[in-house]
Order: sequence, then C-alpha cells, then structure tokens
Amino acid sequence: MSGPASPAPADDIEDRDPGLARERTDLAWTRTAVSFVALGTAMLRTNAIAGALVVAAGAAVWLMGHLSARRADDHPERRRTVQLITAATTLTAFVALALALLAPGDGSR
Repeated sequence: MSGPASPAPADDIEDRDPGLARERTDLAWTRTAVSFVALGTAMLRTNAIAGALVVAAGAAVWLMGHLSARRADDHPERRRTVQLITAATTLTAFVALALALLAPGDGSR
C-alpha cells in the first residue's frame, strides 16, 4: 500500500524559498558595493582618479543591485542587462586597481 506521493522539489530556488533567496542576492550586491568603496577609498591615497572611479563604481553597483531586485519580478529580461553592467563595472575596477598598482611612485616610501 502506497501513501500519497510527496511533491517533487522545485527546480528554481526562488520557488522553494522566495524570501531568503532574494534577501541573499540583495546582501551580495550590498557586500560587493561596500568592497568597491573600501578598495576605492584605500586607492585614493595613491591615485586619486583611480580611487574615485572605484568609489563611483561601488555606488553604481549598489544602485544596480537595488534596482534589479525591485524590478526583477516585473521584467526578467533585464537580468542580462544587469549582468552586462556588472561585468563592465568589475572590469573598470580592475583597470583602476592595475593603474594604481602599476603607476610610478614618487619615491617617498
């Protein structure tokens, strides 16, 4: 004698746990933005332009994260755009970091 079949687990994490998955994503965006701002602030001492760019990228990452979280339900096709912007922001941060690390020093160290 068999009992009622148990429901199959949902394939999408958001179907299984919609509240926490969104919360984790929002926290990841915020954590990334804080990292950018911290790195940019540290870079300001050695290269003000590169540091300012990274701080601005941190603000942009934070804004994109909050906008994408609010609009993801209404427009799922925007995910690709947000990913592209995130990749461009990350690339900008790496270029700024490379400029800061490879820039000739003033010899005062």
